[in-house]
Amino acid sequence: MKSSRRARRMQRHYRRLSRPGGLNLTALMDIFTILVFFLMVNSSDVRVLQEDRDIRLPESVADVVPEDTLRIVVAGQSILVGGREVAAVPASGEAGDPTVIEGLQEALARRAERRGDIPEEGFPAMIVADRELVYGSLRHIMHTTVESGFRQVRLAVEQQPEEVNGD
Repeated sequence: MKSSRRARRMQRHYRRLSRPGGLNLTALMDIFTILVFFLMVNSSDVRVLQEDRDIRLPESVADVVPEDTLRIVVAGQSILVGGREVAAVPASGEAGDPTVIEGLQEALARRAERRGDIPEEGFPAMIVADRELVYGSLRHIMHTTVESGFRQVRLAVEQQPEEVNGD
């Protein structure tokens, strides 16, 4: 039996609407590809110093981002280089020439040896110490660091927002 044109059109229409809908994966894959590249490019911009819970850093309004350098951590009464305890914090002492801390000097000498010849400006190093550390003790640590070839000494600080003058 022959169907009318209207009946055939209704059958085509019914078949088209009864098919399961398709998901266009091409556009979705394009979006995720762009998202992956965006995250890969922007993930390297974030720099965070490794935090030590027992060390309270001094505050500063400096804008300079710290670079990855050798970290000398002064935690309690210990001096750590690369996560290993190398010496004890010296007593602050009286005014005068700072002394060299033997364990720290040996650890820094090994690190300098691995890097090769010491450049004229020296290697960079960052000292991470509690804000309550006595300056005399810090002076001994800085002196030992400079004597060992790490002449670009930086002190780690916590960034404080700049205060707005209310003139």
